[in-house]
Amino acid sequence: MPSVASHLRELSLDNSVGEKLMSMPRLEYGPLGHRSMHVCVDMQRLFAEPSDWATPWITRVLPQIERLLEKRAQQTVFTRFVPAQKPGQGAGTWRRYYQRWSSMTIDNIGPEMVDLLPALAGYCPPATVIDKHIYSPWFESHLRALLVERGIDTLVITGGETDVCVLATVLGAIDFGYRVVLVTDALCSSSDATHDALLTVYHQRFAQQVETVEMETVLSNWN
Repeated sequence: MPSVASHLRELSLDNSVGEKLMSMPRLEYGPLGHRSMHVCVDMQRLFAEPSDWATPWITRVLPQIERLLEKRAQQTVFTRFVPAQKPGQGAGTWRRYYQRWSSMTIDNIGPEMVDLLPALAGYCPPATVIDKHIYSPWFESHLRALLVERGIDTLVITGGETDVCVLATVLGAIDFGYRVVLVTDALCSSSDATHDALLTVYHQRFAQQVETVEMETVLSNWN
């Protein structure tokens, strides 16, 4: 027969576990499951290495993204932004864009700069890679078809930039009716001011569609 002391010790351990579970951060609209997909936006060499598009703190968020990939590589889609081949190429205002950013065309930077960061490339496969030539991944690529095929209803979004390609990804996801979970400590931008401004917009103006949380919350709520 267990002693009173051992019984109290077991109760204490049970309470400790219960308190730990209660203190774990929760997602407002419930846990993530098999119908969730991680979309990692444009974590590429052309944004990490010295260039006119360098995002200085891309390497700061990389470890957080790797934490998620270690558990969810099979449920991950990487998008890659592919610049125009030559200066002045593109439809409409994209022509002017690549006149302004002629230094970032493929002819000038080399096709290898489109590659994912080396630390992430090793997760493909099982992760999927989707290329795009514009900010949004919803028009040119088969992303939508892939998500429909897999029965996905929730997107966990990381990557960059918060105020450009992530923004386009989020707004398209909202329009298609996806639940969006933005991982705030796994997002980056070359502009601190607009990064902060967009996080405020996501949190305050899209609260029914978008949850803004840190990686620890995602990891502890994805079953």
